[in-house]
Amino acid sequence: MHIIPAIDLKDGACVRLIQGEYNSATKVADDPVEQAIEFERAGATLMHIVDLDGALLGKPVNYEIVFEIVKRTALQVQVGGGIRNMRDAEYYLNGGVSKVVIGSAAIDDKEFLKELVDRYGTRVIVSIDAKNGRVAEEGWRSISTIDCFSMAAEMEKLGVKNIIFTDISKNGTMDGPNLDILDKLNYMYSMNIIASGGISSLKDIINLSNLNIYGAVCGKAFYSGTMDLRSALTVAGLVEENANSRKKVPTLEKYFMKSGLIPVLVQDIETGEVLMLGHMNREALKLTLETGRTWFYSRSRHEIWNMGAQDGNYQNVKTIIADYDNEALLIRVEQIGNACVNGSHSCFFRVLQDRTQQEETI
Repeated sequence: MHIIPAIDLKDGACVRLIQGEYNSATKVADDPVEQAIEFERAGATLMHIVDLDGALLGKPVNYEIVFEIVKRTALQVQVGGGIRNMRDAEYYLNGGVSKVVIGSAAIDDKEFLKELVDRYGTRVIVSIDAKNGRVAEEGWRSISTIDCFSMAAEMEKLGVKNIIFTDISKNGTMDGPNLDILDKLNYMYSMNIIASGGISSLKDIINLSNLNIYGAVCGKAFYSGTMDLRSALTVAGLVEENANSRKKVPTLEKYFMKSGLIPVLVQDIETGEVLMLGHMNREALKLTLETGRTWFYSRSRHEIWNMGAQDGNYQNVKTIIADYDNEALLIRVEQIGNACVNGSHSCFFRVLQDRTQQEETI
């Protein structure tokens, strides 16, 4: 599954909305271009940009920022907001944008959409933004009588290959995506379905992957720190399609090529303190990815165990990073309570040597 970090542009700034309400706009980054560069450094290859001003005015507004991102990064940029005619669409596509996202025009101007799809094929994405199953338009200011499934069926007939589905009631709320509608869309149509709205955790990424969803647009979770981009990319990469069915199978084998166990170093994400060293087998790693809390394999008891199940001192997973040859994992966590069974915050407390004090003395 593709992880697609998002930038929403309003008045030249990078903002986030709650349920599509423009008066809820909150600035989340000082410089949209620098934010895009930061996403690229974290491993992103795709980026989703919404020109909120353009969506309101019906024409591109923040295009200079979009082109600056295209110029200064190697990201494949998909952009939407105010693209309602061939001139504006080709302006972006000829300027280096990978894909254009069509929203209101997909409802109001089918001839334009058909011509655009015929000419540019997979470089066209249609955005279906819905509230209570009904499609919104005009920058989400009005709700039509069209239901999202009817619109999806019409888009497929027109030759559209890519759909972004946004549940407006979920957008910016961090309550999780609308899995029910996404699953139905993915089952009913052959188009690539990209999820947007409410995605806030690695658990959401796992859930979407298990539904065989093509991609996930994520914004607020990255800005608020509830989900780390590197970890989202890693988790999405752990799942691949089983060619013989619609199910997903975890591809964890590369972490257990040399042993049935992989060592895991756990670090406090707030302080940087190393908390413990543990081991995971396939099942423990799978449960860690699915639940967002750490599970380990006990080499003495020969069983898996959940950190905090007995004493309430648990670890919320924030990032999971593999070393260069996939033989060890670094997991950064929010530590609740103490990490060590002896009551210490960290299991690393016995000092064998401390040369720093000697050097200071010298």
